[in-house]
Amino acid sequence: MRFVLPFLFAATLHAENWPQWRGPRLDGTSQDRGFPMELTEKTLAWKAELPGEGHASPIVWGDHVFTVASLPEEQARVLLCLDRATGKVQWQKEVLKTGLEGKHRLNSHASSTPATDGEKVFTAFLDQMEVVVSAHDFSGKQVWQVRPGTFASKHGFCSSPILFEDKVIVNCDHDGPGYMVAFSRADGRELWRIQRPNQTRSYCVPLIREMAGRTQMVLTGTKCVTSYDPRDGRLLWMMDGPTEQFVASPVFDEKSGLLLLSGGFPEHHILAIRPDGAGDVTNTHIKWRTNKGVSYVPSPICEKGWLLIVSDSGIGHCFDAKTGEIVWEERMKEHHASLVSAEGRVYFINDFGLMRSVKPGKKYDLLAESELDEKVYASPAMSEGQIFVRGSKHLFCIGKRTAATAAR
Repeated sequence: MRFVLPFLFAATLHAENWPQWRGPRLDGTSQDRGFPMELTEKTLAWKAELPGEGHASPIVWGDHVFTVASLPEEQARVLLCLDRATGKVQWQKEVLKTGLEGKHRLNSHASSTPATDGEKVFTAFLDQMEVVVSAHDFSGKQVWQVRPGTFASKHGFCSSPILFEDKVIVNCDHDGPGYMVAFSRADGRELWRIQRPNQTRSYCVPLIREMAGRTQMVLTGTKCVTSYDPRDGRLLWMMDGPTEQFVASPVFDEKSGLLLLSGGFPEHHILAIRPDGAGDVTNTHIKWRTNKGVSYVPSPICEKGWLLIVSDSGIGHCFDAKTGEIVWEERMKEHHASLVSAEGRVYFINDFGLMRSVKPGKKYDLLAESELDEKVYASPAMSEGQIFVRGSKHLFCIGKRTAATAAR
């Protein structure tokens, strides 16, 4: 089976899976329909207790839901497969058993979201000071496992694998010689390796999109913004700064053609960048910038020409993506989950489990809000009218599946 990300097509021809961090386009958007705006007794399809702990998002493919967890007492990291219809755990496989690395209090030992191509599930964990990338089939059998290099950070590990064509790509910016590696999905062979500059930890997943007439893989991290060709790792352009460390993923606004990013430590910036440059674009391609409304951890979203973002402290902002004008701001309490959208609605879920659906526009338009009654640090997944939210103890499935028999 050949897996090609949907951004290569002009429109979605059938219902979408949610195969990796931030979904099929790596930007938090779903093109499916039929999603509920809130959690109620009627919209809750199921609620499944999860073992251990973790901040990794769920991913969805057909009838399967996958996520990972850390079992601290056993010092094990496991991959879980749940039945989409019922939430029942179909299998749980140990991927790695090793001592737990040091981490930030807001991190977990299972923070890297897995990825799937419909045949294999790919995971990334840390074995003390060494990155471990693994592939398992849909029965839970390990197909391959590789150790691409070392990783050092006092804040712990979070490097979610992503997929492009025949590749699994893992970013390993850390406090040492950073690198990004592409492996063959089939057998784990290394296909290319990028040596990253500046030796500074960041936790970003690159965005791969068609921008300015070419396929680009844009990564914020280690004191710079860089664009590469994802097929061979060749550098296309680079911008210094605007800050040292990044966590939030960049997004692309189709309406204005601008790449938008948020960087949060130690300086705070939101930048809009024209992605048509070559070489050093530090002084030539920034369309607008601001220090207001910046998020460090939660990734923003673009919806119909609006950039929506929420700071870690919980102040939501809506910008005109083309101009950088702030059209509204709203207090929402602390957030670490990234934003998702569908059907012209943007979903915010704060750390306390309050879910809001908001219509982007010139004024704050709250459509609905509801409580999950559980803390939430993981970002949601959306597929075929269903929202999957990982809480501190449970995985919630909200909504009725609208395309259960859609072709795959």
